[in-house]
Amino acid sequence: MQKIDIKSLNMEELTQLVKDLGEPAFRAKQLYDWMHVKLVDSFDAMTNLSKSFREKLKESCYFTVLEAVQVLESKLDGTCKFLFRIPEYEQVLKNNVIESVLMRYHHGNSVCISSQVGCRMGCRFCASTLGGLERNLTAAEMLEQIYRIQQISRERVDNVVVMGTGEPMDNLDNLLKFLQMLSDEHGLHISKRNVTVSTCGLPDGIRRLADEGADCTLALSLHAPNDELRKTLMPIANKVSIKEALAATDYYFEKTGRRISFEYSLVSGGNDSPEQAKELAALLQGRNCHVNLIPVNPIAERDYRASTAPNVAQFLSILEEKHIKATVRRTLGSDISASCGQLRKSYSK
Repeated sequence: MQKIDIKSLNMEELTQLVKDLGEPAFRAKQLYDWMHVKLVDSFDAMTNLSKSFREKLKESCYFTVLEAVQVLESKLDGTCKFLFRIPEYEQVLKNNVIESVLMRYHHGNSVCISSQVGCRMGCRFCASTLGGLERNLTAAEMLEQIYRIQQISRERVDNVVVMGTGEPMDNLDNLLKFLQMLSDEHGLHISKRNVTVSTCGLPDGIRRLADEGADCTLALSLHAPNDELRKTLMPIANKVSIKEALAATDYYFEKTGRRISFEYSLVSGGNDSPEQAKELAALLQGRNCHVNLIPVNPIAERDYRASTAPNVAQFLSILEEKHIKATVRRTLGSDISASCGQLRKSYSK
């Protein structure tokens, strides 16, 4: 008998499971509270459940708990990078490790989580893609990154960004379950409005996210003002044009009313010229949006270099002159391999 991933069950599904095991329905709320509020790491820790019920749960379910194999804290800004091992269950062929980051701001703590083990999108400037895609993460494995960080840091998580390793729209069913459970009033109850989901631009996924009422902030990884340049940075541009990606983000805005964020990694001599800034401004003119300018993080396997401070300032100034809201993302954790995929890759080596 294949065991059930109990921590990926929402309240309705958990209630049905409890009934199927011959227990009263109210046990589901107790179970959910142990898993998603008290954040215990085993069935045995659920002390208000009978021993016989706990044995039934062990026989029929597996209990996802991530193991922190490496935790690094930046001496520069307090950012913490976590490398988690995913336990090997029946359906997983081998152990894998994933990355998460805790970022401390004056307005609260943000956690950046991964949605996949590896990534198949192939963005040239990103270390996450170098080994390809291993597999999707379950809803439980996405939630667990937040839960273990809260337990290790003993600090409340206020905001979540799904911007770590992986393409969330390539794992949409699990992402939607994760969003629903994260915001559940019986769990951590983090509002979807405090969640940002980043995508390289898969139109069908973006539209479905809107139709399913995700109501989170959508961030499109744009990184170029035209298709020709984008194709040199992001293989997805060979399948999806900027026009198609923007049409999907326009749909998302119409359905949700949420302002769209556009991520733009600045590569020295690649996409950071004044002319490209003007082209980007013209592309986004009239949209309710915000541009995140990100000096690219260098990785050993690529020869991309971050834009110089004067070039970044000039690019920002041009956007602002054209009435495009933009900011330069603060660099965090530069001394602890905090950009996506770097720590996982070095650990695997």
